[in-house]
Amino acid sequence: MSVKAVLFDCDGVLVDSEPMTFLALQEDLAAHGLDLTIPQMEALFLGGTLERVQRVANDMGAGLGPGWCEAFYARLYAMLRDRAELMPGVESLLDRLDAAGIAYAVGSNGRRAKMQASLGRHPALWARLQDRLFSGQDLGCPKPAPDLYLTAAAFLGVAPADCVVVEDSCPGAQAAQAAGMRCLGYAPQGHSAALRAAGAEIFTDLAALPGLIGLA
Repeated sequence: MSVKAVLFDCDGVLVDSEPMTFLALQEDLAAHGLDLTIPQMEALFLGGTLERVQRVANDMGAGLGPGWCEAFYARLYAMLRDRAELMPGVESLLDRLDAAGIAYAVGSNGRRAKMQASLGRHPALWARLQDRLFSGQDLGCPKPAPDLYLTAAAFLGVAPADCVVVEDSCPGAQAAQAAGMRCLGYAPQGHSAALRAAGAEIFTDLAALPGLIGLA
């Protein structure tokens, strides 16, 4: 396989945003009468949309009202703008891809506004990525549908078979599989069984990615 483009998920792959998101969500759901552990929330919600979180939580008895998503988004965006850090090795990885002439883009189920809140905290990275961000929510095709990654590949002018997707969630890995793209499952904490079951090839360090796509 000749890799011509790498398509990245955002949260948990480029930005270390998921721990703070799940802690905030845990606190919010508990205030609405639904007590869940972080592992339970990861199993239920990782890689999905906040709208899906609301539907599932309400099915479990949370009683989240019609304005809940927007209120939580506002709180989350403020947290991301203040505290979101990059995953280790992101910028050097993009340097390596640039040097090799390999295109890249970002495909996230989160809104573009969420990506701007987290990635925008890092101006040099934002400048590299702001014109190649794709939101499943904004496009109306969230993962596990393949459309988000197919749209990103088309924008880059690269055939799906020549793309590699980097994901940390099952819906994302499923989207890559459905799009006909190889998926590398990023599992820095070693939580890889579900990702592997979804068809991803597991790795634990972004520094290893160049070797996995033939750049070593």
